[in-house]
Amino acid sequence: MTAGQRLTILGLESSCDDTAAAVLRREASGDLVLLSSVVAGQTSLHAEFGGVVPELAARAHAEKLDHMVEEALAQADIPLADIDAIAVTAGPGLIGGVLSGVMAAKGLAYGLGKPLIGVNHLAGHALTPRLTDGMRYPYLMLLVSGGHCQFLHVKGPDDFTRLGGTIDDAPGEAFDKVARIMGLPQPGGPSVEKAAQSGDARRFSLPRPLLDREGCDMSFSGLKTAVLRQRDQLVAAQDGLFEQDRADICASFQAAMRDVLAEKSRRALALADGITGFAVAGGVAANQTLRKALEAVSDEANTPFVAPPLALCTDNAAMIAMAGLERYLEGARDDMTLSARPRWPLDQSAHAMLGSGKKGAKA
Repeated sequence: MTAGQRLTILGLESSCDDTAAAVLRREASGDLVLLSSVVAGQTSLHAEFGGVVPELAARAHAEKLDHMVEEALAQADIPLADIDAIAVTAGPGLIGGVLSGVMAAKGLAYGLGKPLIGVNHLAGHALTPRLTDGMRYPYLMLLVSGGHCQFLHVKGPDDFTRLGGTIDDAPGEAFDKVARIMGLPQPGGPSVEKAAQSGDARRFSLPRPLLDREGCDMSFSGLKTAVLRQRDQLVAAQDGLFEQDRADICASFQAAMRDVLAEKSRRALALADGITGFAVAGGVAANQTLRKALEAVSDEANTPFVAPPLALCTDNAAMIAMAGLERYLEGARDDMTLSARPRWPLDQSAHAMLGSGKKGAKA
């Protein structure tokens, strides 16, 4: 970033089941300093339901947001008056949680008389490499999480071209569903990855959806269904499921996911001209097997590979502060009419891939 005025941004995130706040400072030199980043998860709150309950999540966000702001400011060791702007996730996400964050941000901005900046949650993930590694535009981003999976040609803070994405389930959603099928705890990503460590990925031949079709689009619902059928076959044949069976199925599922993401990444890299690197972000990027495979693909293409620290791959407010900072520097400002949006595609010109109904496209 070029030199200029010193700016301190407070970021808020509440789009799913993590309540987060962060303070990011841009020095006059252009250097970025993450002064604080705090996250309060809700895993235990939703554990008995096998997934996130939107109403419970929204209530927890409303209860915790003020405390997260206080904690972030304390960790940064600055008073609220030193904040220059408030950045908040305004969508997409679970509408109750997004609304909680937007209302909290509006109250802070109004009370302090400071600018309010609404941020697309997906843009936060997509711009994370700018915060962690100083990545220069343009670059290729694989955003892979519980609710989203898409390849983005990132050219600026509000300039994204989607090269492909999932036409049904997101990888994180598939991991969660496989965990439920296998009787593993939520969140499913870490549980499946841990079980796979002692499994044989070659034991079961699971499908690699859409590899026989051109392009970068993906599908994971059939893979999830194949896991269910394999489990049912084993249970019927041996009147139960052994621990090694569970490990082998998880390893086979993870290997199929790895192969699909790796091959689609090769194709996306071939389509994205003039990029400075290939980055991966989102919660699923924390999976080490997938991350290593994507790094290998990037090496094959002689393209620098960037994966943010694990703590910044999952939902956090540091990425929202970063996206807000970039929008602020481009002159973007919102007012008290800022709306919470359950759906908000990054590439507004691309055809809808998911949920193209009355509420608009999810992606």
